[in-house]
This record gives sequence, structure tokens and C-alpha cells, in this order.
Amino acid sequence: MKAVATWLCLSVTLVHSAAQTWPGTQWEACAPEAVGLSTEKLTALRDIVGGRGCVVRHGKMAFAWGEQSKSYDVASAVKPVISTLLLLAVQDGKLASTDALVADFEPRLKSLNNGKDAAMTWRHLASQTSGYGLSEKPGAAYSYNDFALALYYDTLTEKVFQQPGVEVFRQRLAEPMQFQDAISFDKPRPGRLALSVRDFARFGLLALHKGKWGDQQLVPGGAFETMFSSPIPASTPLTRKEDADMLPGQRSLGGTKSITPNGPGVYSFNWWLNRTDKEGRRALPYAPLDTILASGHGAKRMLWVIPSLDLVVSWNDSVVDDHDKSPGNPVTKLNRAARLIVEAVADTKK
Repeated sequence: MKAVATWLCLSVTLVHSAAQTWPGTQWEACAPEAVGLSTEKLTALRDIVGGRGCVVRHGKMAFAWGEQSKSYDVASAVKPVISTLLLLAVQDGKLASTDALVADFEPRLKSLNNGKDAAMTWRHLASQTSGYGLSEKPGAAYSYNDFALALYYDTLTEKVFQQPGVEVFRQRLAEPMQFQDAISFDKPRPGRLALSVRDFARFGLLALHKGKWGDQQLVPGGAFETMFSSPIPASTPLTRKEDADMLPGQRSLGGTKSITPNGPGVYSFNWWLNRTDKEGRRALPYAPLDTILASGHGAKRMLWVIPSLDLVVSWNDSVVDDHDKSPGNPVTKLNRAARLIVEAVADTKK
């Protein structure tokens, strides 16, 4: 693990002096070496990841592979986008805070399961601790629950914003950031975001700069501070997987009520943080400590935000599928990719 510690130390102490660039209707492209990256390492990254993807540094498109304009479902990598919309609702005064009760907008929760679900907050939904459809009370246990996420998305868009999710996303984010390609928020079902890897990289750049886009603050900086610094305690127990009632006709965002045991210690407002779980395992041993991820289908669809490297990486339809096996395990495909991302910066002159 000495090598792991070396990479972590090196990667989080880099200093960047390059001026920030913001894409317009097109990305400004450059050679990897022009922004301190290694073509050799990024080529190796492409070969491990497959599918299609891109690498952005200092706001410039430095490396890309596959069909950049193809718009496709990002699966669970959409979840941090939903939480960004939640924080916009708080900014707009539509919600008092993330600790407001969901039942204020979905009153049927007040009597569901003899009132168990009445205490559910938006923070619970964004943290996968809502207990929705399960025996636990809100906040009592962790369950990566796509039925709860569908409740989250539907209530937020239909009853808080009172607009289709795609329109909120388009008006507040996609249009100001000048997305290049087609987007949808309803394929294969409502709440599933489809966009291109280069447009998802724009969202990553927004997150890297904590809501700032050029001279506009599209999302309050404090919103990203909240999302990036509120992990579920590592001691949070996992669900017992005992079913409870849900609202009539409740749909899923795509998966089950308990998809992965990973989360406590490393999950924050639907983002994955590079922290440690209750066993002391680092989520991504080779990545910088400030790495933030949106991940779907086990890492097949992914967005990396690494502030200390001024770096955004986006990919889709990849062959990487071992996110669940990566905590403390440097030999997974995901961690091999992480090491190449770091080496692509460390092996060149800044």
C-alpha cells in the first residue's frame, strides 16, 4: 500500500497555475501535453475503459474516444443531478432546507405504515436512508433504493418544481452551459437522464467549480459544499431488507430496494466520495482524496470530478463494472483506471 499512499500524496499536492477556460457551443480542444497530461497514459486509460469518454483539464477538451455526440442513459450517475436540482429548489425558496419533510408535498406519507414515513426528509432520500418501502424508520439504516429514488424524483419535479424534470434541467443547467447534444430525462423511464459524455463533462466542470459557470453562479457554491461534505456516517447500519408498504402504484427508477451495501462513510447527496468505510477501506485507493464520482451500472457510466487535479473525466458504455469491489482493492478495473488518471498528470511537467 506504500505505492497507493505515494500516489495519493502526490496527487493532492499539485498546484495549477493555468487560466480557466469555459466551453462555448463547442469545447476548446488541445493536445493532452498542452494541459500537462500524458497521451500515453490516457491512451492506456481508453483501452481499459472502452466505450466512449473524454478528459477535460483546465476547462479544455484534452482527450476523447468513441462517439462524442451520442446521447445515452447514464443510469444511476443521474442521482447527483437530481440532488443538484434539490439544492436549486432550496435556493429558490420552494423548500426551507434539505431537512424539510417530504410529506409536506406528498401527504400520503403521513399515514403510510402507521406514520413511519411521515418523518422522511429530502436529506434522507438523497442519502439513501429514507427507509421507504422497508421496515426501518427514516434515518435508521442505509439502503441503495431505486423505489425511493423514483419517489424523490417524482415528488421533486411534479410537486415542488411543478415542471417536468427535463425542463428544470434544461432551463437551469443545460441551456446556460450550452449543451451540444440531445438530452432527455425520461428514457427509458422518468428520472433517467440521457446525454452525451461531452455534455456530462460540462456538468462535471460545473461541479468542480462549485456551481460557477464563467461569470454566472448557476448553483450556489454552498450547495456543492453541502453535497460534497455530508457523507453518511460509516457506522450507519445496512437495511434488514424487511419489506414495508409503499404508495399505491410506486415505480422504481430502475433497480431494487437494496442494490449495493456500499455507501456508509462514502456516500453524500448521491455522490460517491473517496473516503473510508467502517472497515477503514479507502473507496478508491489510487485516486486523490478529493475525488468525487457519479456512478451508474457499477461504473459503466461515470463522471469523475477531481478538484486537486483540475480534472473531469466522463465515460459511458464502458467495460468497467466493479465499483462495488473497489474499496480497498487496488487491482479492480476501476482502480486501475484511477491510477492511470493520476499518472496521466503526475508523469508530465505541469
